[in-house]
Amino acid sequence: MSERTFVMLKPSAVERGLMGEIISRFERKGLKVVAMKLIRMRREDAERLYAVHRGKHFYEQLVSTIAGRRVVVMVLEGRSAISVVRKMLGATDPVNAEPGTIRGDFGLDITDNLVHASDSAESYEYEHRIFFSESDLVA
Repeated sequence: MSERTFVMLKPSAVERGLMGEIISRFERKGLKVVAMKLIRMRREDAERLYAVHRGKHFYEQLVSTIAGRRVVVMVLEGRSAISVVRKMLGATDPVNAEPGTIRGDFGLDITDNLVHASDSAESYEYEHRIFFSESDLVA
């Protein structure tokens, strides 16, 4: 079943010149980019994106790691896109991520671990609306 997922390339992916490599991995897997922007992350948008973690000890570090820095936000579409992307990313901590995954091959830090992706259809619905309107999504 075709579905959509929200993906954000974090500042480390942008600053290290890994955008093309990461996006091409998604495309080679058969996922289609239906929306994409390079933006400077506003603090209020970072807080909204990570609102589910508000109150946890790592929340402020998550927000401050991306606030004011360049990121790529995108919506990908394809068969089981949410689970496919999560599998391609690897474990949250790059130390534990398998070789061949994006974090396993390129990740250096648990907080700025290259890529954020929706973990459910509900997360996708919430997260992509922070950055995109429905008219931004190109089928």
